[in-house]
Amino acid sequence: MGFGDLKTAAGLKVLNDFLANKSYIEGYVPSQADIAVFDALSGAPSADLCHALRWYNHIKSYQKEKGSLPGVKKPLGQYGPAGVEDTTAAAPAAADEDDDDIDLFGSDEEEDEETKKIKEERLAAYNAKKAKKPALIAKSSILLDVKPWDDETDMAKLEECVRSIQLDGLVWGQSKLLPVGYGIKKLQIACVVEDDKVGTDQLEELITAFEDYVQSMDVAAFNKI
Repeated sequence: MGFGDLKTAAGLKVLNDFLANKSYIEGYVPSQADIAVFDALSGAPSADLCHALRWYNHIKSYQKEKGSLPGVKKPLGQYGPAGVEDTTAAAPAAADEDDDDIDLFGSDEEEDEETKKIKEERLAAYNAKKAKKPALIAKSSILLDVKPWDDETDMAKLEECVRSIQLDGLVWGQSKLLPVGYGIKKLQIACVVEDDKVGTDQLEELITAFEDYVQSMDVAAFNKI
């Protein structure tokens, strides 16, 4: 398993294809698997790798709390599609990982009983929260206007980027192109969200991250379901 060399365009292409139908590297919530792969990258993927860029921007928002995410960091070769060997340059990644171990996670050998207890309590609380099934899930129907930079923007690619955003509690609906003026059209797209999981600010942050295609995003309509 692996992604090839994540420092190269070829490795990022493998990562992009891997994330085409996944929100995270493993499972259905952010975890140390995402942090391990994120830390191995040299920077944000290019805009044409929309699945990888969507994932990168999402995991980037967890950087202040990455130490509390569930799971255990494993070598890069234990993540990714089968049949691909990890060849990512080891030296920079190892240095970053050492810094993280000292500042955020603590090594297994140096971790005291109190730290272990805190991690176990956090993980137990997290699992209990996920296991709890509320009697009623509040949802909203949202209509978004996504505007391009100009009339030369590839609107099909813009919509592909928007729909590549996959979040727990988000379902994309129908879309259409509407004229704005001077030959420019905007994408109007509907979605249904679970209010406790997805907000309009989060959607705006993720959508406008595709800055090669998206100029701005507005909420055209918002209705509780």
